Amino acid sequence: MKRFFLLIICLTAASVLSAETIKMKDGNLITGSIVSQTEYVLNLTTSYGTITLNQKEIEEILPDKHRVVLKGGSQLIGQIVDLDEFNLRLKTDDGTVVNIDMPQIVSVESYDYDRGENAQKEFVEKTQEKQAAAAAHQAAVAAGTASAGVAAAGGLTFDNDIDQVFDTQKATVVNGQVVTPAAAAHSAQPATQTTQPMSEEEAFLKGVKTGAVSQQEYAAAAKEELSTKKTEKKPQVEKKTPKLHNEADYKKYFSVQVGAMPLDLKLDNSNRPGFNKDDQYDVGGTSVAVSSKFLWRIKGSRLWLGPELGIGSIPNHTFADKSVPPSADIPNPEVQTSGQILRAGATAHFYINPQNRFAFYLTGSALYEMMHLNYRGERQSERITSNGFAGAVGLGVETWIDDLMLGLEIREVFAKRQQELKESAGANTLIQAQLSWKF
Repeated sequence: MKRFFLLIICLTAASVLSAETIKMKDGNLITGSIVSQTEYVLNLTTSYGTITLNQKEIEEILPDKHRVVLKGGSQLIGQIVDLDEFNLRLKTDDGTVVNIDMPQIVSVESYDYDRGENAQKEFVEKTQEKQAAAAAHQAAVAAGTASAGVAAAGGLTFDNDIDQVFDTQKATVVNGQVVTPAAAAHSAQPATQTTQPMSEEEAFLKGVKTGAVSQQEYAAAAKEELSTKKTEKKPQVEKKTPKLHNEADYKKYFSVQVGAMPLDLKLDNSNRPGFNKDDQYDVGGTSVAVSSKFLWRIKGSRLWLGPELGIGSIPNHTFADKSVPPSADIPNPEVQTSGQILRAGATAHFYINPQNRFAFYLTGSALYEMMHLNYRGERQSERITSNGFAGAVGLGVETWIDDLMLGLEIREVFAKRQQELKESAGANTLIQAQLSWKF
């Protein structure tokens, strides 16, 4: 008798294992056995009858849950993992798998996801009414009293059953405009103001369609429109044009310049003890120069005028110090030289082609130059100076980079040196890169 009771529990649990609970997007929960399903529909047998559910209205198929009532009144709820005549394995909501001996089980029931039997019954009855209407339509199609649609998988037809399942409506084209029944209902006008449809002749002359439009025609039109869009050439992205600058809008000019100047500088050391008249040393080299200019436009012309300030370096040089004989303390006596050049004065630009992308200009400067050469011997150190006026002429080019200008300038600088540096060259070439602003 006991074994018979366990067998009954096993059979009962096995029967409830086949039950499925379907959660609809509108919140309804339907419990039953899935008979079949396709891409579009799911056929479900419930305790109230068999219904067909639209796949797009299904939110999810809930996992089977069962309520296991044990001796003593306690209950466990979860999914049945395994079942035989000796024990039952149940997976609870927290993921724990529990082994339950069959003698401890009083009953196994399907866990009710439903919000109530009445809600499920009402849903099934409404669904069955819709399906009955669809069946009546199909019968009318078979009798020749209604138009048939294109058959689809799962027993549906695109123009009939899918219209009901997906709640679509026939549309008509009036005067070339698509009008659906719902839109017509919302925008209904008095009979005196109703738009009269065109006649067949007017529609033919104006190239529009009139009458009922099937889903096949809409699909063909949509496919043709999509193909047309794909073949259409994408509009070319307009290239960003550089900002145009009107030279007449600017009255002030400021620039910062960095450059290099090969400096031909000769030191006459013949007046120092130990040296003779032929002892002249090259103490020049490549001078690094930094300068800045601030100019104003002269009465809207191409001429700009303003102050300039610059500084340059004289690199280090070493030669033998003949004024000190070699000794144990100073085996190789040496003289070291270095210095700087400071220039200040006025400069001018005259632009040849100010409206072009690359604007060339002539430049000239009148400067006062102060040169200091530091002379550091083993026994004697002094500062050699050479001050005087200098001039410069040259050619420059500039181009706009957004709101800034980048440029290059080449100058020939003329200066007469004094004292021990009087044998130096009177002209040196200065090459400078510059960054400038006009405002």
